[in-house]
Parts: sequence; C-alpha cells; structure tokens
Amino acid sequence: MRELPQPELKLLGHMELSVAKPHLPGKTPIGTRRIIQVTGGKFEGEYFNATVLPGGDDWITVREDGTIIQDVRITLETDDNEIILMTYRGIRTGPAEVLSRLDQGENVDPDEYYFRTSPVFETASEKYHWLNNRIFISNGIRLPEGVSYSIYTVE
Repeated sequence: MRELPQPELKLLGHMELSVAKPHLPGKTPIGTRRIIQVTGGKFEGEYFNATVLPGGDDWITVREDGTIIQDVRITLETDDNEIILMTYRGIRTGPAEVLSRLDQGENVDPDEYYFRTSPVFETASEKYHWLNNRIFISNGIRLPEGVSYSIYTVE
C-alpha cells in the first residue's frame, strides 16, 4: 500500500475568547453539562483580523473522567466587515489533578494537559470563500478569564 506524504500545517491565526460564568444544567443522560456564553474576543492572522461577536456558546459535556468535550458556535466579523461563522468540537483532558486546577480557574501550563479542536468555517463572503473548503485544527489553552487558540490550516 502506498504511503502518502504527511500533511503540513500552516498557521491561520490566533484567537482569544472571553467567556461568561457557566450555566450548570447538571448531569443529563449524556454527561454533566456546562453552557458557557462567549462574550467576545478577537482573531488575528495573516489573512484576516476579526472581532468575535458576543452571543456565541460552548455547550460542554464533562465525562466521568473529567474530560471536556466542546461544542462551540461563534460569529466573527472581519475588519473589512465580512461575517464568518465558526463552529468547532474539541477535547480537553489530562490528569484529574490538572483538570481540577483548570476548573478552579488556575493558570495551568498547557504542556500539562491535552486541548485540541477541529474548527469549521462557513461564510457567504467571496473574499473568504476559501475558508469553506479547508480543514483546520487548533491547540488551545484555558485561561482564568477565557481561552486562547492557535489555529492551523491542514495543507
């Protein structure tokens, strides 16, 4: 069987999100739920800069082992007034002690836990249409006041 070349990653940009206090609906048949409203943020990159509009949400499922599964929907408005919808699913996991420190709002070294997402962009913009047709991945860090991501295009 033929081995294909390993895909390369190219930096799309960095994004920081500010978030509100979580709503805690409790344990459902799927897992313990947390709903966190995204109150704003910014995206900065080589191809575009954008403001994260308030009103997005992160519907989190917390597994029995403390692993967090993210389901996020946000809206970006570029500096040239184009709208880009962004959704992503992600996973944040690590040793129980580290996850506990993150839940308590501590600033934890990102090397102590695993935090990755798979963003999908959607836009009607002709200028940014190419975002509709690419695969992206990101690594993240949980900050006491929000989250920060470095987002890469899979080439």
